[in-house]
Amino acid sequence: MTSAKPKKLLADEILRLHKIMHDLRDPKTGCPWDVEQDFESIAPYTIEEAYEVADAIAGGNRQKLAEELGDLLLQVVFHSQMAAEEGSFTMADVAAGISDKMIRRHPHVFADDVRPDAAGQTKRWEDIKAAERAAEAEAKTGSETGTADLSVLDGISINLPAMVRAEKLQKRAARVGFDWPDMQAVFAKMDEEIAELQDAMADARKTQSDIADEVGDILFVAANIARKAGVNPETALLACNRKFETRFRYVEAALQSQNRRLEEATLEEMESLWQEAKHKR
Repeated sequence: MTSAKPKKLLADEILRLHKIMHDLRDPKTGCPWDVEQDFESIAPYTIEEAYEVADAIAGGNRQKLAEELGDLLLQVVFHSQMAAEEGSFTMADVAAGISDKMIRRHPHVFADDVRPDAAGQTKRWEDIKAAERAAEAEAKTGSETGTADLSVLDGISINLPAMVRAEKLQKRAARVGFDWPDMQAVFAKMDEEIAELQDAMADARKTQSDIADEVGDILFVAANIARKAGVNPETALLACNRKFETRFRYVEAALQSQNRRLEEATLEEMESLWQEAKHKR
């Protein structure tokens, strides 16, 4: 009879991972690649790992999700170790900071406060975040007058994917009333922007930059439509990409089964196979 697999303790495993990263970064005995990295060189990997977590969630494979979350956790430990080496902050500071923030932003759970519904909590969350931004601005200037320069758009990272940032900008503006009254108004705006793109593409005087500007307007309105519909635009676009890839691969496989290449098929033939793929859910 085999013995049960010993249960892993969270504190032990976190400390083990922290020790591994510490050893990897040791200038004398560590890994040369890990030692030469800095915040800027690791940042792209951090972003990549976050997207791989999203892919694992979409795939529904929980074991894969656990693996990708581990890769993402490693990024947090990596950055924290580099910060500790320069004396900026430690992994403990990171954990303490997010714990304090969660307690501060959930007074209905961790303090004697009224428990709101989901919509009420969303508003309260944004109100608390706005107050935090104002307090941060005051701390920087040493005066409450410093908050006069505070924008409702402050704190939205410029490094976010464009569609994600578009949604966040729109949400912030909507909080102070700068928003379309209803979905029909956004649809009308989309029609207007499409017409402007058509005009720009038909006008020989317009440059490629002018056309790109009109395309950008359409994408920004598309993010607004998603927000109004209660849909995350980045998640929706990722799902659409996966759907396109699945259907296109079906077209490829169908033609290959006929010993034909894509280049040998007509658009009508490929469209017919595409429609087949749509109905094979």
